[in-house]
Amino acid sequence: MGNMTRIASEVFGQTQEAYKSIRSSKCKLIIGIPKEIVFQENRIALTPLSVALLVEHGHEVLIESGAGQASNFLDHHYSEQGAQIVYEKERVFKADIIIKIASPTIEEIALMKNKQILLSSQQPSLMDLEVLKAMMKKQITALSYEYLQDEGGHLTVVRAMSEIVGATSILIAAEYLSNVFEGKGLMLGGVTGVPPTEIVIIGAGTVGEFAARTAIALGAQVKVFDSSVFRLRRLQNNVGTRVFTSVIQPIILNKAILSCDVVIGALRAKNGRSPCIISEETVSKMKPNSVLIDVSIDQGGCFETSEITSHDRPVFKKYEVIHYCVPNIASRVARTATYAMTNIFTPILLQIADYGGISNLIWGHTGVRNAVYLYQGSLTNKDMAEKFDIPYKDLSLMIVVNQ
Repeated sequence: MGNMTRIASEVFGQTQEAYKSIRSSKCKLIIGIPKEIVFQENRIALTPLSVALLVEHGHEVLIESGAGQASNFLDHHYSEQGAQIVYEKERVFKADIIIKIASPTIEEIALMKNKQILLSSQQPSLMDLEVLKAMMKKQITALSYEYLQDEGGHLTVVRAMSEIVGATSILIAAEYLSNVFEGKGLMLGGVTGVPPTEIVIIGAGTVGEFAARTAIALGAQVKVFDSSVFRLRRLQNNVGTRVFTSVIQPIILNKAILSCDVVIGALRAKNGRSPCIISEETVSKMKPNSVLIDVSIDQGGCFETSEITSHDRPVFKKYEVIHYCVPNIASRVARTATYAMTNIFTPILLQIADYGGISNLIWGHTGVRNAVYLYQGSLTNKDMAEKFDIPYKDLSLMIVVNQ
């Protein structure tokens, strides 16, 4: 009992760490966490304390050696909390449930067994038909983080990562404005008697909101543009201070961009490509050594001059403007991102066991049901079906039939 109390106290001591009272579950889960093989994916789905909570509930957790290293979680951190460290990737993929960050590759699907459960990221716009067919052939039940909803109907993982990306984008801008990275030599925000740094944020969603919060806290002058008055009003209310807001009108937007020091593109498309609203001509007229951060680059980008970069070589210059176009900004702060995600995933794993299996949880939890895009090999996601022009089945009807 003392060990259980220790786990509980440690969980409460961790910010927003998921916690449930220790009790026996209806079924035992074997959970596998493979090491990410996608380029520069540094996050891991579960922290050592989350593993401890799962183990205390009677579940087994298999972690591939080195899976948490990029987030500064070492093998012994997990083994001390009851995880089994596995050196063969094939063995990890023999678990009942595979939980990872990046969407699965063909090589990883080849290692999976029939009727396995997979929790991972999977944007319809980045989905590969060959990968989808391979999963369907193995009758996989797969959940996408991009569709996972909380009790309030919000996309919980998307929002958590957007908060991180929004705040981090301003800190990145501060770095590239400084002399260290051959920027203008400006301190983001300025000081008494010196005009503040001007920042333009395109997009008033979660990324835009948290970018605005961080920029205002540092003393910058912020202008936010969006096509939706509703989103602009929501950002204004959430930020709690008066901010320059405007609907996207080319003349006003271009004038703001030509006079500012930093532009952050945070427009998102629900599916498909993000709108490209800033022309190459406008970028060519920006002030020398201005910083342009394209958060929407994974959907094609907001700027005509954007080209995908990596964490190793994050920037390039075009028309003397510094472009930062890294798709996976959250991996830059992988440990924080991991803490944010483990708070979401741990309760879901515990619920799968408490409900007596994934099918019962899908039936009883609307937010989880919304995230399912494959159920026992059948496609249940309308967006993916439309992209590949293949039929899909209504998940609610399938669950009723299988009850």
